Amino acid sequence: MEFSAKQIAEYLGGVVEGDENAKVGTFAKIEEGVPGAISFLANPQYAHYLYSTESSIVLVNKDFQLEQPVKATLVRVDNAYECIARLLTLYQSTMQKRKGVHPLSFVAESAQLADDVYVGAFAYIGDHVTVGKGSQIYPGAVVEEHAQLGEDCLLYPNVTVYHGCKIGNRVVLHSGCVIGADGFGFAPSANGYEKIPQIGIVTIEDDVEIGANTCVDRSTMGTTIVRKGVKLDNLVQVAHNCEIGENTVMSAQVGVAGSTKIGQWCMFGGQVGIAGHAVIGDRVMSGAQAGIAGSLRKGHVTVQGSPAIDAKNFMRSSVVFKYLPDMQSELNRLKKEVEELKKKL
Repeated sequence: MEFSAKQIAEYLGGVVEGDENAKVGTFAKIEEGVPGAISFLANPQYAHYLYSTESSIVLVNKDFQLEQPVKATLVRVDNAYECIARLLTLYQSTMQKRKGVHPLSFVAESAQLADDVYVGAFAYIGDHVTVGKGSQIYPGAVVEEHAQLGEDCLLYPNVTVYHGCKIGNRVVLHSGCVIGADGFGFAPSANGYEKIPQIGIVTIEDDVEIGANTCVDRSTMGTTIVRKGVKLDNLVQVAHNCEIGENTVMSAQVGVAGSTKIGQWCMFGGQVGIAGHAVIGDRVMSGAQAGIAGSLRKGHVTVQGSPAIDAKNFMRSSVVFKYLPDMQSELNRLKKEVEELKKKL
């Protein structure tokens, strides 16, 4: 399927600069452009590729200033990065969904599957499970008893949704993702550690995407909650009784300890660790490998380091850190001189 620059501009509310009849049928990175492809330029570091790319159409921001002529037709938009995402979503929506229940899958008689649901080979759908229309459950996925799955969800191969968990609409769970495993609850005793039964569930609201091999643990009682719009990368751990606020994002290997409440629109880089029972306000940002040891209730801050402190303070401290051995030597020398002066006085 091909689209012209004019059609693309009309869809995105953009302006064509060049041949409005230029057509594309695929996507390419700007540095790997080929004829018939559309690319985008959002990061100024890639601007030099615009003048050599072979892509037929390139999305650029309206305020981008050309330094020399270009071969490609430009479509100027308000936000090139956002617009390429819209086009990719449109492209993906044109791909035909899988349908039907594979004869090698298991679907319990008491399960309720809506229209157009796909269940792949060797998938398991337990008793009293409900699956909303348009949802797709790929081969090897498991949805255990009494779990609820909304509309237009996508469970990739080997996803596991434990019993009783609730999944909203348009949720994407990538391969190996586990929703509702037991929280890490053990009580020390004279004979070792006694397991504390985890009788709660996990609730995942609409438009959430969770990466491969990420785990969201069920609560001891009540529910662990992932609010709508949350995006979790691969290898993220969300412990029992946590609440992740709307539109918060976490990249690889972020770990959130139990009973922590995180606000809306937060961003955590890879390997950020957040202590248990903390309260994190809205729009908290934290860089990779930061250790958040306590609450940041007010929110609207950027922290870094371990234990995490204000990011600007951390950067200043990092500059000083490499000089600490020399500073210690200098301090010891000055202390010795002071002692000698005291003796003379």
